[in-house]
Amino acid sequence: MGLEGKVEEEFQINSPADKFYKRLSYEVHHLSNASPDKIQGAEIHEGDWVPPGSVKQWNHTIDGVQEVFKERVEIDGENILEQYKAYKVVYQAFPKGKSGTGKISLIYEKFKETDGKPHNYLQFLVDLVKDLDKHLIPKQG
Repeated sequence: MGLEGKVEEEFQINSPADKFYKRLSYEVHHLSNASPDKIQGAEIHEGDWVPPGSVKQWNHTIDGVQEVFKERVEIDGENILEQYKAYKVVYQAFPKGKSGTGKISLIYEKFKETDGKPHNYLQFLVDLVKDLDKHLIPKQG
């Protein structure tokens, strides 16, 4: 068993796929509106929200523990995360009519062989995008 691995999960999207994609791609800083119990805030440290190379700092809660991480394409795990040297999140959305399917892949590298797979981080991300999906469903009436 190596120090690198991948965990992933598929889920149903009930909101309009184009809105879902736009929010994850260009408006990710609004995630706290959809899921304030998981994301407490985000701020830019370098650049802008959209262009590659920008640095964002996220405040979030996972398994009841508040964490902070800086994001620039990959996580600065050496200084922040205890079990994972780095991880990369890949979001995919597959539209079907007005809804679709989503998939999250979490590619990671552990510090030690004895560290487990980051299933709790994957579940956090799945729960977060499900909150976003609910938030984006058009209101009736």
